[in-house]
Amino acid sequence: MEQTLHTPENYDFRRYDRVWQRVAPQMEPYPGMGPAPEEGGTEGTSPAQTTDTAAMTPAQARQEAQLPGAERNPCCMGSAAAEMTMVLTGFIEAELEDRRYYLTMLRCAPAWARQALRTIADDEGGHARRLSAVYYLITGQCYQPTIPCGAVTLERWCPALRRRYHEEACGAFNYARAADGTTDVCLQRIFQELSADEYRHANTISALLERSLQLHF
Repeated sequence: MEQTLHTPENYDFRRYDRVWQRVAPQMEPYPGMGPAPEEGGTEGTSPAQTTDTAAMTPAQARQEAQLPGAERNPCCMGSAAAEMTMVLTGFIEAELEDRRYYLTMLRCAPAWARQALRTIADDEGGHARRLSAVYYLITGQCYQPTIPCGAVTLERWCPALRRRYHEEACGAFNYARAADGTTDVCLQRIFQELSADEYRHANTISALLERSLQLHF
């Protein structure tokens, strides 16, 4: 196949100068190689500064739009993540409610189970704080969660553990589903990490239930 030799005479310097202006606007991209200044121009003035960008072909415009920094919307926590703000607030509320429930469970839990429940409660609070930071990164606003009122109604110990197992497993599934539902790579990674945490909580609850049931045999 015949190839075109890209000599200085073949280059469209105006196209490459426009590219360079986005990367290092203070530097001369091709010193001594560019075409002579047009009549009426000033020596040292880049063609990018005298050429109307509207004269670019569609292909040139698409290439320029793909350059780093050409898109004003950031690659992480931008418009793609903004589509998940309602999901985020739901997760924050759920995490805070779970923390509240575990702290209440501590009051009636066997002594050998309290440290595990306290660790899970701390994790849930950490999840809420992390998601609140994500919300701020996306929106620039602080989210004010709803503070529930009233006492938490507790079931008997084993039924309570059974309920918490299903809550944790469902929470893990919902985080995984949210990760699949966003194209924001940073938000996706966070959802995946939280999903893994919730599955770990479910395993801990299952172990607590296993020990509790063995006590009845």
